Amino acid sequence: MVTLSLLTVKPAMKSHARPPRAATLHDVAREAGVSLITASRALSNPGVVSDATIERVRAAVARTGYIPNLLAGGLKSKRSMTVAGLVPVISVPQFLPTVRALTETLDAAGYQLILGQTGYANSREEKLINTMIGRRPDGMVVTGLVNSPTAREQLKRLGIPIVEMWDLSDRPLDMVVGFSHVKVGSTIAGFFLAKGWRRFGVATGDDHRAMTRCEGFRAVVGRDIATAIVPAPSNLEMGRKAMAELLRQDPKIEAVYCSSDEFALGAMIEAQTRGRRVPGDIAICGFGDADFAAHLVPSLTTVQVDGAAIGRRAAQLIIDRCAGKTIAQPIIDVGFRIVERESTGAVATRPLAASAS
Repeated sequence: MVTLSLLTVKPAMKSHARPPRAATLHDVAREAGVSLITASRALSNPGVVSDATIERVRAAVARTGYIPNLLAGGLKSKRSMTVAGLVPVISVPQFLPTVRALTETLDAAGYQLILGQTGYANSREEKLINTMIGRRPDGMVVTGLVNSPTAREQLKRLGIPIVEMWDLSDRPLDMVVGFSHVKVGSTIAGFFLAKGWRRFGVATGDDHRAMTRCEGFRAVVGRDIATAIVPAPSNLEMGRKAMAELLRQDPKIEAVYCSSDEFALGAMIEAQTRGRRVPGDIAICGFGDADFAAHLVPSLTTVQVDGAAIGRRAAQLIIDRCAGKTIAQPIIDVGFRIVERESTGAVATRPLAASAS
């Protein structure tokens, strides 16, 4: 005989406990032993209170777990203390020093960088700018020149400081920090010609800045040359395919310029796989001076741009404008230089031509 025992389960009592209350600025002031206005100033404008008071307030913030309401503060001051940054693709090595310098310089002045990737399409740039505008940033930095008429009009109406980076124009949207891509291309072509080479190739991404460098190169050469164009951003695999295409167009090619160092690495691998010596049979030059460029075998000749300087100077322009300062130099050319290494026949690394106006 089996006896079943039935258990009666009482329904769980509903909890009426209130969730823990979020700490307020009043709690911070009480904990620090200062007035409410002093606590507020210590957090939002530390320059007007003593270091000792700042430390007491910060310690009170840590003990209470207080989180400032940035939205409320922004509504009162009409300042968000944020800067929107637009880059094509964050994974491209040449942009990383710029983003790092932007972040650090803005942070030191109390601003935070909000980063977005535009890709290489104007339509995506316009959508991202709309999204950033909705966040009400105090300033904006954009990689490259804003070419979309719609986007340019949007930003002009916004009325905040805007810095275009990594390019140069005598008529920027507002301010610009960069260098001439036409000059980069023409300088590389002059470098190749000075070496005595006459059969050239260009492997380039199809984005505006890379194509502008290509045009500068062609203008100096003054004739048709072997050219391979790939969708941006270019990579190692595309570099191999581009070199194969250049050799198809001109089997006796002597020197190749590539629009990025990773692209150049792929081109170098393809040339070596086909039994071509670099630089004995084909010389190769990249762009960007990536960390690996000096450590390849052979080491890679490339164009070096001070990306960190671009980031620092762009951030300072935003900071100064937000502080109401007059900008004496809204157009800043940081220049560039060719660093010659073994891939174009150098025995040792040495800087060559510099360009800055």
